[in-house]
Amino acid sequence: MEDPLERSIQMCHENSQWMSQLSENLWDVPLYNLSLPGSHDTMSYCLDKVSPVSENESKLLKFVDKCAPCIVRPIIMKWSTTQVQNLTEQLNAGIRYLDLRIAHKSHDPSMDLYFVHMIYTSVSVEDVLWEISKWLQSHPWEVVILACRNFDGLSRIHHCHLVSCIKRIFHCKLCPRDVVPTLRNMWGKGYQVIISYDEVSELMKHFELWPAVPYWWGNKSTTKALIQYLEHMKKMGRPGKFFVAGINLTGDLRYILSHPFLSLKTMTLRSLPRLNVWVKQQCPGTKKDCTNIIAADFIGDDDFVKNVIKLNKKLNSPVIELNKKLNST
Repeated sequence: MEDPLERSIQMCHENSQWMSQLSENLWDVPLYNLSLPGSHDTMSYCLDKVSPVSENESKLLKFVDKCAPCIVRPIIMKWSTTQVQNLTEQLNAGIRYLDLRIAHKSHDPSMDLYFVHMIYTSVSVEDVLWEISKWLQSHPWEVVILACRNFDGLSRIHHCHLVSCIKRIFHCKLCPRDVVPTLRNMWGKGYQVIISYDEVSELMKHFELWPAVPYWWGNKSTTKALIQYLEHMKKMGRPGKFFVAGINLTGDLRYILSHPFLSLKTMTLRSLPRLNVWVKQQCPGTKKDCTNIIAADFIGDDDFVKNVIKLNKKLNSPVIELNKKLNST
């Protein structure tokens, strides 16, 4: 049987620079017409088990957590943790879309920002942005999409602080939203970061910020229902630019409390074989039913990343020529 550690090391070696290894005829295809692997709730691997429950969560959850923390908190951890690999490991594994749910803790007088999924992370947003910047310096041909979302508890001042940090840390690596984001264009100008920012008022102030990337979130607890939802969304037609098809299962508070011995990881792992079949059937490109970013939980537990990257081989020459014509007009 293959050693899991050896398999993980091999996967990181193969995928850490996969963009630079794409065939040259894909360098002129916009990234929103390629297939990109993403991680859902990227930072949930470092949730702080003693942090308060997010203010954005239901009053019922906060109440039961306050009344019986020794019982409820382990359940919260089992259902809020969606990744086990750390950020650098995810990037090395080939993840190029990071789902960053940013929050400011209530009653915290500082400007410190954290990530959140039910509860807050132990690491700050600024530290993570520096970690990404450091990784990009050693991988100059790779491009990442940072989806800054949710913004629980952020005021206008916090947004100003966050955008300032983003500009200071990434500086000339930031790709302006008026650039057609092909690899050739971005490599030529040294751009490596696309910031998707889910706050319209900030978009109007900063040309380095891109509109929020739509996320197809099925909010389903069964594989069958999730696939049906995704197929329905494909029939409705893909958005014009970046978008995410999330193959992540979920459960509401009632479902979680009624399954105390289950966990999100257990539910995810048993669904992966069927979900990976669906992933392999997808195709990037410009057609109505094409996919772009595909995001998942527990990205290192199977061949998900490799399968998403391999979808780019399906792009045939007519599609490539069409993209070249569109970019030249």
